[in-house]
Amino acid sequence: MARRSSTPDVPPGDVVERIVDIDVATEMEGSFLEYAYSVIYSRALPDARDGLKPVQRRILFQMHDMGLRPDRAHVKSARVVGEVMGKLHPHGDTAIYDAMVRMAQPFSLRLPLVDGHGNFGSLDDGPAAPRYTEARMAPAALAMTAGLDEDVVDFVPNYDNKLTQPAVLPAAIPNLLVNGASGIAVGMATNMAPHNLVEVVAAARHLVLHPQATLDELMRFVPGPDLPSGGKIIGLDGVRDAYRTGRGAFKTRATARIENVTPRRKGIVITELPYTVGPEKVIEKIKEGVQAKKLSGISDALDLTDRQHGLRLVIEVKTGFNPEAVLEQLYRHTPLEDSFSINNVALVDGQPRTLGLRELLEVWVEHRIRVVERRSRYRLDRKRERLHLVEGLLVAILDIDEVIQVIRSSDDAETARTRLRDVFDLSEPQAEYILELRLRRLTRFSRIELEKERDELAEQIAALEAILADDALLRATVSDEMAEVAATYGTPRRTILLESAGGSVTAAEGAPTSGRGARAAAPALSLEIEDAPCYALLSATGLVARTGGTDVALRPAPGAHRDRHDVLAGTVPTSVRGEVGVLTSRGVVRRVSVLDLPALPPTDGAPNLSGGLPLTELLALDKGERVVGLVPVTADAPTLALGTAQGVVKRVTSGEAPANRDSWEVVALKDGDEVVGCATVSDDDELVFIASDAALLHFPAGSVRPQGRPAGGMAGIKLAAGQRVVHFGALAAGFPSSGEDEPVVVTVAGTSDALPGTQAGTAKVTPFSRFPGKGRATGGVRAHRFLKGEDALFLAWAGPGPARATGSAGQPVDLPAPDDRRDGSGLPLAAPPLAIG
Repeated sequence: MARRSSTPDVPPGDVVERIVDIDVATEMEGSFLEYAYSVIYSRALPDARDGLKPVQRRILFQMHDMGLRPDRAHVKSARVVGEVMGKLHPHGDTAIYDAMVRMAQPFSLRLPLVDGHGNFGSLDDGPAAPRYTEARMAPAALAMTAGLDEDVVDFVPNYDNKLTQPAVLPAAIPNLLVNGASGIAVGMATNMAPHNLVEVVAAARHLVLHPQATLDELMRFVPGPDLPSGGKIIGLDGVRDAYRTGRGAFKTRATARIENVTPRRKGIVITELPYTVGPEKVIEKIKEGVQAKKLSGISDALDLTDRQHGLRLVIEVKTGFNPEAVLEQLYRHTPLEDSFSINNVALVDGQPRTLGLRELLEVWVEHRIRVVERRSRYRLDRKRERLHLVEGLLVAILDIDEVIQVIRSSDDAETARTRLRDVFDLSEPQAEYILELRLRRLTRFSRIELEKERDELAEQIAALEAILADDALLRATVSDEMAEVAATYGTPRRTILLESAGGSVTAAEGAPTSGRGARAAAPALSLEIEDAPCYALLSATGLVARTGGTDVALRPAPGAHRDRHDVLAGTVPTSVRGEVGVLTSRGVVRRVSVLDLPALPPTDGAPNLSGGLPLTELLALDKGERVVGLVPVTADAPTLALGTAQGVVKRVTSGEAPANRDSWEVVALKDGDEVVGCATVSDDDELVFIASDAALLHFPAGSVRPQGRPAGGMAGIKLAAGQRVVHFGALAAGFPSSGEDEPVVVTVAGTSDALPGTQAGTAKVTPFSRFPGKGRATGGVRAHRFLKGEDALFLAWAGPGPARATGSAGQPVDLPAPDDRRDGSGLPLAAPPLAIG
């Protein structure tokens, strides 16, 4: 490399070239080192004392200098950027604005230092231009800059030596630990996680009072990071490594829960995301995973985030898939689980160092001790100066007439000042202060005020001298101020800390089963819901659900508490991945997948259908059509018996169910007729009809031959003119004739003119054994004697005891005790019943 220069001893006008040989490697090395030093010290790395990079420190100082306090109005961000760039930071406005934006984002900092007004961006989008946004200091920034006018830190010249700026802020908040930091320098980088202010201050106070505290003691106060976005931290080994050595890594997970996003489908609702992960990025990765066949069981992903409810991502899960297993897939293949690498590099005494938790706390604690010490010394000097002036005023007030005479008899101010010093033995500042004093201060009341002020100043000076003379008292003062800051700006922890992650999916590539990161204790999750026996249940109020198995008590124990919806109108044994049919009053069976039915939680007693799903959410019924019951649709199921309002009975085989249709007719009804009941039966079971005129008929099911689906059935009960069937059911063969499980007949009588659901009526419970059997197509026997004003049964039921009644809202309705009289009258009910079961 060569440089050209002129020779100084050559006459003017004549230029002689001189080439100086410079080693390229030496030149590059020197230039690179200067550049690296500038980036490390003046741009990329934060100071360990206040946790700020130079641009951040200059922004806060300039806003403090401009008086942009939290109780003042916002100003244009462009104005702040211009002031910082023109006075303190000789770099581009973009870098300054980007730094200010980050300090205003609540999802970037755990404790924002700038109060932004306007669009300051999101995790997926950038902020608006500085001419469109406004800013002022956040409340926490006041603690960062408090005491700047009390000589608590050193000031250094700005870039053109015309102004001064603080070399470091007083930083009453442990900003580096609370808000973290990130930056890329030359040959090094920093990446620090945010923490909870209350926890960090608690650890710092412990270190202040116990300087020899160990890392384990400090980690009792700071168990782990506290991220602005909340979420979960999985595994704390990496966090402990970082606290010990300054380097480590941990995994963060989104906060998710399983909900019913539609009546028929479950979904995964995300309310908190990992740190620095935006919702748009998550949805994009989910779509890519579904297209690449890495993710299974997902039907849709929606972003329902708004300002009122906050973050809400809804991931719909396909029917038949285990939502917990799908969530494990999402953790593995999307940013719903992310890793954070800790690299605690910061400047200490101008040198970059990698610091553990104890070292970070030590640097900040020592900084605060120096700040409080310098502030105390500054205040002590000011108090002493004021006390000196007050004592001089008191001397002058004691002999005010002579003071006035001395001043009036002096030719000029200098003479007056000299004479006051000589006559009253005052110092130069005291004499000057008396000369500048207004006469109205020289009153008796002012003397009282001055004496009070003198005493207060003496007490304050003594307190400040005690702080400066006693290191323990100084540390106690620092500790008290830390506690006040934590109480003022502290917030509850947002991030949950977990030692382990939980289960893993077996249908996809699994998590490690041994070595570091293994989850040996976590149970494996199957991606698809396994097929298992269960019951499909229908309540009297139209709710459907499925049980978690077949070992379920379908009736409450005697004396057990009766919950809402405890009356079952239909039960069908099936399997989780099977199907059941819903028989309607139109004689139509509609196919329903058992997976669409919500699973009831395990219970020791009878299942509580209050967590069921309204059947109308699964099926679209026509006007006037109602659900009669649940029926099996498998080929090996028993025959289905059904009865109509006009007394028709029919048996049809389940094998008649079409395999490729969602609905089909099982009986050809006459005009005006409808199905009122159904049951699966064998030839030995007993079919029961109860008519509105209280006629009861039961006969063996074997007397009704099975027919095909198009058939219209045969005569079941002979009805009197104007009467209809109010109940049809079946009793299994071999039912007991006594005991709690003995079948009973429940009849509820009232007037036929009343509106449905408005009359309570009178009810009678009679053992079924009191009713003799008759042949099919006969009139049966009387089951209820009507009282005056009663002319019909509006509700009846026959089945195994004990019988239970429910109201229209699912509330229990008490029934009377059993009555052995076959044709006796009923007793009044407390409320109108809807169904009996």
